[in-house]
This record gives sequence, C-alpha cells and structure tokens, in this order.
Amino acid sequence: MKIIDCTTYYSEDLMLDVRFNILNEYVDKFIITESKFSHSGKEKPLNFNINNFPKFKDKINYLVIENEPAGIIKNSETSPVKRMNSLLRINQSYDFMMNAIKDASDNDLICLSDNDEIPNFNSDSFKNSNKDIYIFKQLFFYYKFNLFYDFMPWFGTKACKKKKLISLSWLRNLKNKQYPFWRLDTLFSKTKHTNLQIVENGGWHFTNLKTAEEIHKKLSNFGHHNEFDISGVTVKDIQECIDNRIVNYNHQADQSADNKYTANYKLQLIEDKILPKYLINNKQKFKKWFD
Repeated sequence: MKIIDCTTYYSEDLMLDVRFNILNEYVDKFIITESKFSHSGKEKPLNFNINNFPKFKDKINYLVIENEPAGIIKNSETSPVKRMNSLLRINQSYDFMMNAIKDASDNDLICLSDNDEIPNFNSDSFKNSNKDIYIFKQLFFYYKFNLFYDFMPWFGTKACKKKKLISLSWLRNLKNKQYPFWRLDTLFSKTKHTNLQIVENGGWHFTNLKTAEEIHKKLSNFGHHNEFDISGVTVKDIQECIDNRIVNYNHQADQSADNKYTANYKLQLIEDKILPKYLINNKQKFKKWFD
C-alpha cells in the first residue's frame, strides 16, 4: 500500500516545510494544488516554488487551477451566495487532484488535508487497523507550535483506500463518526460509514502560524471569509490575541451564526514532548514559532 498525500496551497511555505519533513518517511507522493483565485474569488499570483523544496522534488506533483469552477454567481454580496461560491471553489481545489491519483492502485491510501493538518502515520490506532476509511483526530495549536487549544480536538486529515474513494470533496466532508455495523442507514448513505477508523493520537493541526498581517489577509480570503468580513476584526485585534495567547474565533458556535469572532479562549503553553520529533529536533530553526 502506497500513501498519497493531497493538500491545497496558498502561500504557506513554513507549513509545507514542516509537512514534507515529518511525512516524507511515510508518503510516496505529495500532490499539491494551487488556484489562481482565492476562496473569496480574488485573483492571486501563484506562490508555490518547487525549488524551495529540493529534497522532496521527486515526490511532488504540483497542479495549477487556471479557472473558477462552474456555478459561481458573480456580482452578489449576499451571505448565502458568498458561502456557496466559496464552497464551490474549495471543492474544486480538492477534486482537481482526482486526475493525479487515477493511476493509484485500489489499496493505495489517498489522504486529504489542509496543509496545516499533519497526520500521525505512526499512531497505533492507524498502524493496527485495516479499515477502508480513516479520520485523524488531531491536537489543535494556534499561532505557535507550542500553544495548545484544548477546548476541542480537530478532525482534520481524512484518508480512504482508492477503491472506495468517491471524490476528494466527498472525503473531506465525511462525518467524523464511526457507525455500528447494524445501522441500516449506512447502506444507503455516502457520509455515514461502518468500515471507518477514528485515528486516536492522529497528528497535529497548526493553524495561523503567521504574523497578524498575514492572518488578516488569510481570513479575508479563505472559505469562511464572509464571517470574517462582518466581524470587524483588525490587524491590531489579531496582534493582541497573539500577544495574550487568546483565540477569538468560536469553533463551537452554531453554523448559522454570522459573527463567530466573539470568543475569548486562553491557549495553553505545552511541553515539547507531544510535538512531532522533527520540530523538537529543529527547535532552533523554528524558534520564531515557539513561545
């Protein structure tokens, strides 16, 4: 069984460096897709440069999305339309990679992550399982590699054997739950599955390891940009959150809530031992990103 790692890219070289170095011993191929459009529909330059990662050059397959997806509604400022347009662009970025995995064998494992979601393929929960589908339960970090968000786990990386894969957007949107074998509704559902493993100790999600200015730019352009646009959060606000180790985004808010930037969660400074060995061994290299 080969492991094929699929991820999207915007401008996050820091996280790609970390990702490649942690996963290289497990992964046979890295597939990266980058669009000429942000999730909010703004045209953007292509930022990926394979020459920044010479050690992994032979494993990388870099794909460029030249055009917007079908179905985009232009010239509308309504929230539902903005959300739908963003979702179309996000799903396009996932499914664009399907052609790159067409020659994979039936039992090859196709993994999909945002590039700041790093699966732990050394987890016993993964190594001792022979399921068709895997959802990695990951530790959640903000701003720095050692600032831990302990209010909830992150179900980030999802993986599926090629023979069972419907599409990468389908994989990304799977429910984070293993259903019992007697649930008859799983026989007719595309999102509910019994042959699924929740991978405990499933890796790390390192979000917003950026400057305040870079975070503001990201949030203005990512999939939920409409929520951010109406929040009124400024670069100064974000810097204060970083300085005070605060998360102001409410990850547990009702999905219909317009303004989710109302939280005040305090991050925990943790010991290095729960981090990937690559980060521990290269702490000096990444000292800017440790508190």
